[in-house]
Amino acid sequence: MDNSIENIWKSAVDKIREGVNPETFDLWFAPLEPLSLENAVFSISVPNTYFAEWIKTRQKENIEKILSDILQETISIDLKPRRDIAATIESIESVPIPPLPLAAQGRQKDQINPKYLFDSFVEGPSNRFAKASCEAVAKNPGKQFNPLFIYGGVGLGKTHLLHAIGNYIKSADPAAKILYATAESFFSEFITLFRSGRPSEKEIDSFKNKYRSLDCLLIDDIQFLAEKGGSQEEFYYVFNSLYDSKKQIVITSDRPPKDLVEIEDRLISRFAWGNSVDIAPPDFETRMAILRQKASDEKIYIPDDVITYIAANIKSNIRELEGSLLKISAFSLLTETPLTLDSVKILLKDIIRPLESVNITVEMIQKAVAAEFNIELRDMRSKKRTDAVAFPRQIAMYLSRSLLEMSTIAVGDFFGGRDHSTVMHACNKIKEKIASDPYFNAKINEIIKKIKLAEAPV
Repeated sequence: MDNSIENIWKSAVDKIREGVNPETFDLWFAPLEPLSLENAVFSISVPNTYFAEWIKTRQKENIEKILSDILQETISIDLKPRRDIAATIESIESVPIPPLPLAAQGRQKDQINPKYLFDSFVEGPSNRFAKASCEAVAKNPGKQFNPLFIYGGVGLGKTHLLHAIGNYIKSADPAAKILYATAESFFSEFITLFRSGRPSEKEIDSFKNKYRSLDCLLIDDIQFLAEKGGSQEEFYYVFNSLYDSKKQIVITSDRPPKDLVEIEDRLISRFAWGNSVDIAPPDFETRMAILRQKASDEKIYIPDDVITYIAANIKSNIRELEGSLLKISAFSLLTETPLTLDSVKILLKDIIRPLESVNITVEMIQKAVAAEFNIELRDMRSKKRTDAVAFPRQIAMYLSRSLLEMSTIAVGDFFGGRDHSTVMHACNKIKEKIASDPYFNAKINEIIKKIKLAEAPV
């Protein structure tokens, strides 16, 4: 036998390969390299300390046994990282999640970002009506839903939809005059006009024409105009001019019109002339879809258990979802380390805290649904098949699977031992009804709120 270090290791690797699946071998063993054999210690080079820890806790004894059998003596291994991952993790953890602003990349003179389209907007029950309203506006600007007022929390996709409207109109009519502007930029431009004293008539006309001659005005974060009297007055005249000319106006805000208490009443009343639509935080399945699409767009491989973990724990902000994904992918790229659930938990520990985890149980879900539909808790596990019992039971199955990320088999065990196909049928039925019936969707959200209130400490 050739006892060169390379050949010894090759023989060991062939044995290791037989005992693990190809994916595990490619991820964890292919990057290892033999270094030396001295005093019955076989030194192995590994990419970093994370690799060393994984091998030490899961495969050290196996590798030592294989090497001992090959060399006919007791061998121990010494894992030597090529790069210290601890410093890398620390440096990545110190970087805040990027806010993913739409403001810079690829903007044209009209400030429309060509990257943001309807096709790349992930649709779900929480935003379906808002997206449909935006598509209707884009196809017939100025004809219906004018103005269109979109409201919702930070990072839920309002700005994406504004740009999508602009891009759609531009593709249908390249000559259309469209402008995307934040309320802050409108205010700044207005203040700058008067800062140096009395502006000339030409300067005033230029400012007015910029906004009043548009075919479509897309204004983001209108709440910024609160208590800014002069700019509110000018926006009032811009609004009237465009509206009277049947030009499209789309406005976003972090709250509905009625809650914009520091905006003039005459503006509030005009915001209500058209259609107001809200965007709520995405449900679990939509969050999963957003992460998968982002990973696909960025050509990043993210394991399903990692996607599930992030989607289950970051619930209210799409930007934070996408930012978390970019952060962990940067870690994987910089350290040449495959992403695992354990490493992701370390990287996102400042964002996803164990103390914030939800302690909802299947029984809490069953109780809340049973109370909502006035049935007995024991009916959740019973063999009754009447609609009055079966339908609430299906809702409870759906909520158990979506809120707790349980397998269909595990859910079935909590509902009288039903098989996974029954649970899957129930979940699909409820999912379809949520998607097609906004009133039912609101009811489900109300049940979820009651469950979370029951879970919250008193």
